[in-house]
Amino acid sequence: MERESMEYDVVIVGAGPSGLSAAIRLKQLAAAAGRELSVCVLEKGSEVGAHILSGAVLEPRTLNELIPDWKERGAPLNTPAKEDRFLFLTETKAIRLPTPPQMNNHGNYIISLGNFCRWLGTQAEELGVEIYPGFAAAEVLYDDAGRVKGVATGDMGIGKDGQHTEAYQVGMELHGKVTMFAEGCRGSLTKTLFEKFDLRDGVDPQTYGIGIKELWEVDPAQHRQGLIIHTAGWPMDTATYGGSFLYHLEDNQVAVGYVIGLDYQNPTLSPFEEFQRFKTHPAIRPFFEGGRRIAYGARALNEGGFQSIPKLSFPGGCLIGCTAGFLNVPKIKGTHTAMKSGMVAAEEVFAKFDADQSADYRPALEKTWLWSELHSVRNIRPSFQWGFWGGFVYSAIDTVLFRGKAPWTLRHRHGDHEALKPKRDVVPKVYPKPDGKVSFDRLSSVFISNTNHEENQPAHLKLKDPSVAIRINYELYGAPEQYYCPAGVYEIVKDAEGANPKLQINAQNCVHCKTCDIKDPTQNINWTVPEGGGGPNYPNM
Repeated sequence: MERESMEYDVVIVGAGPSGLSAAIRLKQLAAAAGRELSVCVLEKGSEVGAHILSGAVLEPRTLNELIPDWKERGAPLNTPAKEDRFLFLTETKAIRLPTPPQMNNHGNYIISLGNFCRWLGTQAEELGVEIYPGFAAAEVLYDDAGRVKGVATGDMGIGKDGQHTEAYQVGMELHGKVTMFAEGCRGSLTKTLFEKFDLRDGVDPQTYGIGIKELWEVDPAQHRQGLIIHTAGWPMDTATYGGSFLYHLEDNQVAVGYVIGLDYQNPTLSPFEEFQRFKTHPAIRPFFEGGRRIAYGARALNEGGFQSIPKLSFPGGCLIGCTAGFLNVPKIKGTHTAMKSGMVAAEEVFAKFDADQSADYRPALEKTWLWSELHSVRNIRPSFQWGFWGGFVYSAIDTVLFRGKAPWTLRHRHGDHEALKPKRDVVPKVYPKPDGKVSFDRLSSVFISNTNHEENQPAHLKLKDPSVAIRINYELYGAPEQYYCPAGVYEIVKDAEGANPKLQINAQNCVHCKTCDIKDPTQNINWTVPEGGGGPNYPNM
C-alpha cells in the first residue's frame, strides 16, 4: 500500500516543552509578520503529556519570554517554591547542609510537567498548530540529495508474526521544509541522525541518569506546600552518583523521586530497588506513612551538559530540547533550557525560511543566557568521577572560587555502557522485600503507570544479536538488564532444572524510559517506537 503524505512548512517530532515552545514561537512570528505558516506536531503518546515525566520545579524565565501573560491564560503553576532543604543521609541520620546556590528555587514553581505540556498544547492549538497525538514517528525521510524532508509514522496493525492483521493501517508521511526533532532524551530517530550526519563528532559522549518518580497523596499533617527537599548520600555508596527529590505540591500531594547516574559500575545495582529503599529512611518514611501512592513512572535524562552538546543542525532540520541535551544538572532543571532552545531554533528557522530553509540556530543560541548558563556549570557533573566527596569538594570550589569560569573543562571519557564491571568483580546487591506501605515491587508500580501496548505487535525492543543476551550479558555481567529496567521488561527464565537460561522480553511493560538502550553493555538493545499511543499514560506527572 502506498503511504499518503501531508505537506507542512515545519514538522516537529515530539510534543514536549521544546517542541511545543518551538511551534508556539513559529506561529507568533508568522502572525506578527502577517503570513501563513503551517506547523504540525507529532506525539507518540496517547495525548499530549501522556509520556511526560519530570520532578518538576520550573524556572519560569523562558515562559515569561514566550507567553508573558501566562498567569492570565491559566498556566498550571499553582505552587510557588517556599523553602529549600538539602540533606546528606547516612543509613540512620539526616544532616542538613547549606543549599548549593544552583539549587536555590526562589521564584520557581513546583509543577506537573505533564499538565504544563497539556496547557502549552492548548496554547499552540489556539494559534493554529496542528497536533497529532497517538502517532509515533518511526522513520526519517530523505530526498534524493540526502536532505531530511520529513518523517513517516509507523504502520499499525502488524501482528507479532510480522503479518498484517485486520486492523492494519499503513503509516503516513509528513513532509516539511524544515523538520525539528524534539524527541526528548535518547530519541530513537535522533540516534539515526547522529550516525548519518556525524553530529557527535568532536564532542564528549553523552552521559545519562535514570529518574524514577512516584506521586503520593500524603497525610495532611505531613504536607508542607511549597517545600523542596533534595538529598545525597545513602543509599548510594560514595562511588555512585545519585540523589533524591521531594516536592510538596498542592492538594496534599508530594512528588518523590530518585536519580542515579547510569555510569554506575555494579551490574546488580537496581535503581528501582534503591529508590524503594530510600523511602524507608527514618527522615523520609514519615512523609509517606498513612499516605497513598497514586502514580509511578521512570525516564532517562541527559547529564553530559555543555561538553556533550552535539551539532544541532543538518540539511533539512535540527535538534531541540533534551534530544540535544540541554539539562542543567546542578540545577536539576531542563525545562526552561529546552523551551529556550525551541524558541531560538524557531526564530532562526523563521528568519531564514524564504532564503534556504536553514535550521542552523547554534550561533544564535550561543549568544543567549542558555549557553552561558550551561558553560558555567560544565565541570560539576564530570567532577563526580572522583567519587561523591571529590565531586562535592570540587563543585564548591568551582562555584565559589571560580564562579563557573575555571580555565579548564573536565571531560566525559566514556559512555555509560562502558562502566559496568564483570559480575565476578563486584559484591552482588541484596535488597529487602517491599513492605507494601512505603516500598513496592515493580509490577504493581507499572500497573499505576497506566502502561498499555497492543500485545499483538512486534516487540519494539530489538536485539541486534539475540545470542549476545546470554553469551555475554548473562555469562559475564549477570544479565544487568533485569536489574536496571524499572518496569520488569527483561527477565531471565530457565527450564525446570534451572538450566538453559533465556532472555524473555515483556515489551508490554515498557514505560519508555530508554535505560536499556543506554546502559546495555554491548549496545545490543535497540529501543524503537511501538504503535502510536502505546506506553505509559501519566495523568499528572
